Amino acid sequence: MELLDYFRQRAKLSPDTERRLEQMFQTVEFAKGTRELEPDSFSKKIYFIEKGLARTFYYRETKDITHYFFMENDFYAPIDAVFFQHPSPYGLEFLEKSTVRVANYPELERLMDETAELQQYARILLISFLQRFSERLNAIQFQSAQDRYQNMMERHPDILLRVSLGHIASYLGISQQTLSVIRGQM
Repeated sequence: MELLDYFRQRAKLSPDTERRLEQMFQTVEFAKGTRELEPDSFSKKIYFIEKGLARTFYYRETKDITHYFFMENDFYAPIDAVFFQHPSPYGLEFLEKSTVRVANYPELERLMDETAELQQYARILLISFLQRFSERLNAIQFQSAQDRYQNMMERHPDILLRVSLGHIASYLGISQQTLSVIRGQM
């Protein structure tokens, strides 16, 4: 879905606000495998995925660990850099050829300060992020690997067609061998 269509479905924006958003968010095409951000980098960009798939990741010793997947109609911003002026511990890698709208967060924040409908939407979006990451933390702490796999498949039934088993296993916090066993039991 295109950025303005996404906003139109969620908030009533004035033509001026739509024009400013359109100018602010540049369209960027990322090739499959592009690492836009490395862990411990500093960026104040916000990303909206119109088409494609990305993941955030970090390194534990030399191991690459998937933190989260971002798909069509998802926003991503390196929260540590944007809000706390610290390098983000997470990198951003595109797992498919992706069409992404990218803006500098400080510019968007200025527009939000001037626009009540964007302020309201930003609150809704932040609450949605908090809910998703709270659910993820709950899953890691309290669910079995099989339950985490089943929940992922219910939410994203096509994920196995789009993401490598290695990335899925690291996202679930299990080995590829354990993932194979779980998949064989389902």
